[in-house]
Amino acid sequence: MEPSNLPPTDRRAFLGTLATGAAAMSLAGLATPLQGFAREELPIAPRDEDPDAWFNQIKGKHRIVFDVVEPSGIFPFAWPRVFLLTNAATGTPEAESSVVVILRHEAIPYAMNNSAWTKYNFGKVFKITDDRTKESAMRNAFYKPASGDFQVPGIGPVAIGINELQESGVMFCVCNMAMTVYSAAIGQSMNMDPKEVYNDFKAAILPGIQIVPSGVWAVARAQEHKCAYCRV
Repeated sequence: MEPSNLPPTDRRAFLGTLATGAAAMSLAGLATPLQGFAREELPIAPRDEDPDAWFNQIKGKHRIVFDVVEPSGIFPFAWPRVFLLTNAATGTPEAESSVVVILRHEAIPYAMNNSAWTKYNFGKVFKITDDRTKESAMRNAFYKPASGDFQVPGIGPVAIGINELQESGVMFCVCNMAMTVYSAAIGQSMNMDPKEVYNDFKAAILPGIQIVPSGVWAVARAQEHKCAYCRV
């Protein structure tokens, strides 16, 4: 069944919305799609590196982690910039501030490139509207935006593209558990192998974004590195 043909459901369910009016899937409903992964193959965490090492980059005088659990307009990207700008205005250069952004649960599409948005219809799946077209988004508007795409009243144009924030030292990571769950659910809804969908997700991760075992794991690690917590 194509995602756009699935029946209506509660977007706040554990799996979120799988399409426009998509079907919510219970934990029991995950059994079938996740059977595509053998227990020893279930991609709960990257195994080719030390998952804790990435957090050792957090060394700023002022530290914060933004916990992004769902699409929230410009805020997941505007707030990191605000943190850097206002710290700079009060005497701390951006190079001396550490910012971590965790993309988890329904926010994971922002970690991926446009090809995944188009192939898996992320705009409809995750209820994200493109401000330019006023239709369901078919692109990641926050990666390499055009100059002037984002403007804030009273401030003007703001550099809140993911790539622009990365240039200012902002660290982005994405929840591997959410990638696993959503790829399985979407794979089932599209009659695709969940492994194939998961591998597509992984291949679509934007440059510089770290895959972490889970978003909640990353929240804990960031706070262990003395980051203040801010839910977006």
